[in-house]
Amino acid sequence: MSLYFILDLAAIAIPLAFSFDKRLEFNKTWAALFISMLIVGVLFVAWDSLFVKMGVWGFNADYLSGIYFFRLPLEEYLFFICVPYASVFTFHVFRKQLPGFSIQDKTIRSLVLPLAFILIVTGIIFRSRWYTCTTFLFAGISLMASYYYFKKFLPHFLISFCVILIPFFIMNGILTGSFIKEEVVWYNNSENIGIRIFTIPFEDIFYGLTLILWNVNLTYFLNEKFSKKK
Repeated sequence: MSLYFILDLAAIAIPLAFSFDKRLEFNKTWAALFISMLIVGVLFVAWDSLFVKMGVWGFNADYLSGIYFFRLPLEEYLFFICVPYASVFTFHVFRKQLPGFSIQDKTIRSLVLPLAFILIVTGIIFRSRWYTCTTFLFAGISLMASYYYFKKFLPHFLISFCVILIPFFIMNGILTGSFIKEEVVWYNNSENIGIRIFTIPFEDIFYGLTLILWNVNLTYFLNEKFSKKK
């Protein structure tokens, strides 16, 4: 079993084990969650595969199973299942345990919209660097779309994302070379701004934010639609 495969399993193990907990009933979101993961996953796999082809990033075969589809290792496909599942589960826990939690619209606006603006402007400034440009533009546009169309999910998303950053730094740290001899995922530094948090490219935070944010938005949007039909 490859190191990357083990990290994928570690990410999903606890959320999967507690999915049937009667206090959470996370399994009741599965229909919406799986549709959301499929939609978002297809887009991210296409983005990922294109960047491998362009040499923006790549994978170290020493830490992989050796099974590839469309230039991507099996473990990378599992990443787009395990990480969104665990992240949406974390969001779900906060939503269930803190149903009355809220952040004033003025506060959300002062946090989300300026950040979105900064990300979009930065993406345009670094338009010659593919990872920085696409990641910041997508993250900025995603935050704006979330504010205007999925605002009610933002309070719990913001608090859950802060918690998700802890396992994110551990998993991404290992994938990018922390605690091991070589990195599992390598990055072409000419395609990013070159700022790293330990071994993690700064852009990875917003790549992860975009991935998780759309899985949350679509899962709970669809889940509400399905609930109304019932």
